Amino acid sequence: MTKQSFLKGTFILMIAGMITKILGFVNKMVVARIIGEEGIGLYMMAYPTLILTVTLTQLGLPVAISKLVAEADALNDQKKIKKILTVSFATVGFLSLVFTTLMVVAAPLLAKTIFTDPRTIYPLIAIAPIVPIVAVASVLRGYFQGLQNMKPFAFSQVIEQIVRISLVASLTTALLPYGIEYAAGGTMISGVIGEFVSLLYMISMFKRNKGVKVRKNFWGFFQNGKETFKQLMKIALPTTGSRLIGSISYFLEPIIISHSLYLAGVSTIVATKQYGELEGFAIPLLTLPSFITFALQTSLVPTISEAQATHNIEAIHYRLNQAMKIAMITGGISIVVSYVFAEPLMTLMYHSPGSAAYVYIMGPFFFLFYFQGPLQAVLQALDLANAAMINSFIGAAVKLLTIFALASRPELGIIGAALGFVVSVVLVTLLHLATVIKRVGFSLVLIDYIKGIFAIIVTGGFAKFLMKHVLLDWALLPRTAMLITATVIFYVIVIRLIRLLKKEELSSFPIIGKWVA
Repeated sequence: MTKQSFLKGTFILMIAGMITKILGFVNKMVVARIIGEEGIGLYMMAYPTLILTVTLTQLGLPVAISKLVAEADALNDQKKIKKILTVSFATVGFLSLVFTTLMVVAAPLLAKTIFTDPRTIYPLIAIAPIVPIVAVASVLRGYFQGLQNMKPFAFSQVIEQIVRISLVASLTTALLPYGIEYAAGGTMISGVIGEFVSLLYMISMFKRNKGVKVRKNFWGFFQNGKETFKQLMKIALPTTGSRLIGSISYFLEPIIISHSLYLAGVSTIVATKQYGELEGFAIPLLTLPSFITFALQTSLVPTISEAQATHNIEAIHYRLNQAMKIAMITGGISIVVSYVFAEPLMTLMYHSPGSAAYVYIMGPFFFLFYFQGPLQAVLQALDLANAAMINSFIGAAVKLLTIFALASRPELGIIGAALGFVVSVVLVTLLHLATVIKRVGFSLVLIDYIKGIFAIIVTGGFAKFLMKHVLLDWALLPRTAMLITATVIFYVIVIRLIRLLKKEELSSFPIIGKWVA
């Protein structure tokens, strides 16, 4: 089994995440043009039900499997790895059977009562088969990540999107004559097929690894896996809890914001518009490169778990500092671009230049958002998933209370809601950092952060200079693209000149590593 270094694995996941995001955006454009707003509405009504069902079925197992497999692999304990896989497959198999059945049986009731549109029954039923597919894939994903082989999961993501895009236009167009609800169901079916082909690829990669044969004496390993099940649940349940806290917070946000704005004297129509600008435009822009934090988080769990299994505290400190530095570098340029070019980006993406106001308020603080993923990964790897869940709960509670306290004041209004998001991001990041320091005595490499902040400030000044003085008689799109490209190139040059990324670190990355070497 090919094992990648931490940096190489992270880079592979970053590239795959970026490609997947681009392909996903193309997919949404194709679907929107074929089935229109009404069809998208039916699709989006069913989609949260799928997300909730998948979250409950996976039960946070990918992270738990990744951690335990990494620890067992570090000790060369193949029997433990087989127990982990056996128990995991049995668990997700049972849960997917239960939740898929519930989803299909409850679809008519959900369509008539919860969604108030009986037509949502078609996309709900069409998407149900994806639950067991994603459940099995999540176990394989955790296994490969635990062995620090990120290629199978990365490639499977891209394969899924390619298959989905290849089918979505033909399926939705073929079913459109039968009604918009059938076309929405066709969109869901293309996703199911994409996930299935992706799973087949993961299975083929798994079979190439001759180290673990799951079917041999499956029930024997399952019956002796009680302790392994407890170890999995110790990590999986708090991880699921953190996700559910996020989902509940996301559900309550529009309710609290709308009521707060009502108390501030803002009309319902204006409040809805302002909430759409904040939640639908500004925050997605600030979190657009979230695939970077996901890649870091995914790569860190097995790396830190392996170091913990061998009691190598120095390796934990080194990898965390490395991850935090990458988060600072990538997060820094993301915030500079989104902050300086907020108005043209909002105009190009949403035809809403006024939404840039929220980015100006939140942008500098959202820089800390990019550190949350790596810190949470370390907490999960160090058996502190409960602490991560508690930190997330505190952050969500404080966010909702802050939103209500500030957004209900007439002089603040929707700006108060934006400040609530800021408070949550800062608080959760600092709580995660404090918990990590308490556990492993982590200390920051201060010089790296001085260099990083210097690079961000200098690049921000350069970008503002370009915006103000480079007056090209070009259309908005090519002008903005050219200025952003120039800013990114300038940032990379500054980072290289101040040696924020060392040669040995750059040589670990695929493609550019050979050139550096």
